[in-house]
Amino acid sequence: MNWMFWKKKTTRVDCRGLTCPQPVIAVKDALEVGNRLLEVVVDNEAAKDNVTRFAQDRNCTVTGSEPENGCWILMLKAGRVCRRKQADPENYSCASAASAGSGGSSGLVYVISSASMGQGSDDLGWALLQTYVQTIHKITPLPEKILLYNEGVRLVAEESGALKALEQLQEQGVEVLACGTCLNFYELTSALRVGRITDMYEIMSTVNNAAKVVSPS
Repeated sequence: MNWMFWKKKTTRVDCRGLTCPQPVIAVKDALEVGNRLLEVVVDNEAAKDNVTRFAQDRNCTVTGSEPENGCWILMLKAGRVCRRKQADPENYSCASAASAGSGGSSGLVYVISSASMGQGSDDLGWALLQTYVQTIHKITPLPEKILLYNEGVRLVAEESGALKALEQLQEQGVEVLACGTCLNFYELTSALRVGRITDMYEIMSTVNNAAKVVSPS
C-alpha cells in the first residue's frame, strides 16, 4: 500500500496549547473511535513523553520527529489490540517492579504536594520533608509509587537532599512521578534528576486506584 493511501487515512490530532492531561485524553478519544493512524502534534516534551508512553502501553507503534519550532510530531499506528481495546485510566501505568518483587500489589501510594512537612519554619519543614523521604526505604511495605506535585516536585530537582534516597527507592522498584505542569511552573523541568514526568490524568488514576494513600502532614 502506498504512502498516499496511508496519508489519506491518517487522523491529525493537534495538541498544541493543551495542558496536561488533555493531550493524552485527545489521543485516547481518537483511538477509541477506531482511528488506526494518528499524526499527533505536541508543543512540549512532557506531552510528548506522556502521549508516547500512553500509546505504547496500548501496543501502538510510535515514531517521532526531532523538535522543530518547539513542536514534535508523533506518528501512531494502532495494532489489533490497540484498536479493539478500550483505553482505561487504570491501565495507564505499567505495574511497578516493587509489586512484582513482592508477589503482589501493595496498593500503597505516597503523595507529596508541598516543600515543607508540618507548619512553622519553612527551613525546618524542608529539612523534615527530606528526612521523611530518606526514611521511606526503612518502612514496609514500600510504596508502589510516589507522586509529587505542586512544590513537592522540588524533591526531584538537582539541589534536593532527597535525590539519593529517591534513586535508591527507584532501584527497589518504586515509581517516582513528578507533575510536569508543576515542574514547568517552578522552572524545574531541566533540573529533574530522578523519576519521570507525569500528568494529572495519571495522578488522578493512581490515587483513585490506590489501596492506601499516605501523605506527610
